[in-house]
Amino acid sequence: MKPLSHQTIRRLELAARKAADSAYAPYSNFKVGAAVLGGSGKIYRGCNVENASYGLCNCAERTAIFSAVAAGERTLKAVLVYTPTPTPTMPCGACRQVINEFGPQAVVISLCNSSQRRTRLLPDLLGDAFGPGNLAESSPQRRNPPAVH
Repeated sequence: MKPLSHQTIRRLELAARKAADSAYAPYSNFKVGAAVLGGSGKIYRGCNVENASYGLCNCAERTAIFSAVAAGERTLKAVLVYTPTPTPTMPCGACRQVINEFGPQAVVISLCNSSQRRTRLLPDLLGDAFGPGNLAESSPQRRNPPAVH
């Protein structure tokens, strides 16, 4: 994958920061924004949405990805996460797994209120990930019968 342009990164950053303004975080007050770059080149944003039943909360990254998928995207090139913290916060494990579904080679950028930022490729964050290929390998229709000697 070719590197993201400075202009594309800036557009992702602005979208993620704007998304954080919409976050519903009455319990943690940790407002996160995310923006994803779809395979089409379109940017989708998302915020975290908390719930009194904590297990039903949704992270900003997954909200953005689900919005992209709902709009017809099936591949992701990049994910940018903004947190209102002094140091960058990378996506949680669940979000990394969902990113892998649509962007197994995606660039993941995390930024915060300081000048610090982290940029990684998803395989560096989620090595040996489980994904669609694992299911295809176990499908009886795709599996070759073992050779009999």
